[in-house]
Amino acid sequence: MEYIEANNSIGEQTPQGTASIVQSETSRRKFNHLKGLSMVLIGAVLWGVSGTAAQLLFQRFNFNSGWLVTVRMSIAGLLLLLSVSIKSGPAYTIAIWKNKRDAMKLILFAIIGLLGVQYSYFAAIQYGNAATGTILQYMGPIFITVYVALRRRQLPSLVQLASVFLALFGAFLLVTDGDLHSFAISPLAVFWGLISAVTVAFYSLYPNGLLQKYGAATISGWGMLIGGIGMGFIHPPWHFTGHNTFSSWMLTGFVVLFGTLIAFYIYIASLKYISASEASVLACGEPLSATLIAVSCLHVHIGFFALLGGLCILITVTLMAWKGSTE
Repeated sequence: MEYIEANNSIGEQTPQGTASIVQSETSRRKFNHLKGLSMVLIGAVLWGVSGTAAQLLFQRFNFNSGWLVTVRMSIAGLLLLLSVSIKSGPAYTIAIWKNKRDAMKLILFAIIGLLGVQYSYFAAIQYGNAATGTILQYMGPIFITVYVALRRRQLPSLVQLASVFLALFGAFLLVTDGDLHSFAISPLAVFWGLISAVTVAFYSLYPNGLLQKYGAATISGWGMLIGGIGMGFIHPPWHFTGHNTFSSWMLTGFVVLFGTLIAFYIYIASLKYISASEASVLACGEPLSATLIAVSCLHVHIGFFALLGGLCILITVTLMAWKGSTE
């Protein structure tokens, strides 16, 4: 009898105990949410600084964007996979290749998502500058919203429609600087910037299932390595063109380690804690940091109307993320 009563006392939950558990769970969720938001912000700022470093490599040291993509993705991928192998073992690292369906999804994510956004973003910088290329990339949430609306078979809301028109108006101001008769930036920069926006939407939405199953480090590592190998067929790493100086290699190291390895990993990992819409809001730190550095350090001229257009795009991202978080 004493045994049964002891077990019952252990199994029963007092109101105070239940409230404590609920409060603990709520605190854990808030902490994870804050953690995810912080991760996105750090990654976004690193991307912005990395974009400016890449602009220096292209315009002052005559580097090729395709070569830089090959090197940064291959090295970052190898380092990530090495860290996963040391921490969790080789068997865990290669487990995804034992599932044919997951392996095919990984390859698709690597080529269209990671390689697509890497090359298109750098091409936009090479033909334009880090500030405008980054801002154009942040039209990605428009494509995320459109895709989600089509998948749910729902008509866009008034907020979504207003956001799309505001983003299009912002893009118009950004590329023309208010002059109807000319482009303020290269049409090729505009093209690659928009392609970058589409690929941002893809890699933000597509890998969620893989992330939950295999982890961010594994998916990011294999994605980077596959994308780097794929680009290597077009731009082999041993076909280097550019100025071989200490400064250029320091910038390259920053782009590879901080702008690729750390930035992509923590952004993708953050999607375990927050939604893609929320991530897109704080990711606005990237165009803001890229613009500030480009204007202050590289003396890139950005006209008033171009700045207004960039602001319209950032407001669009915020509106869409707010709408997504309230649904």
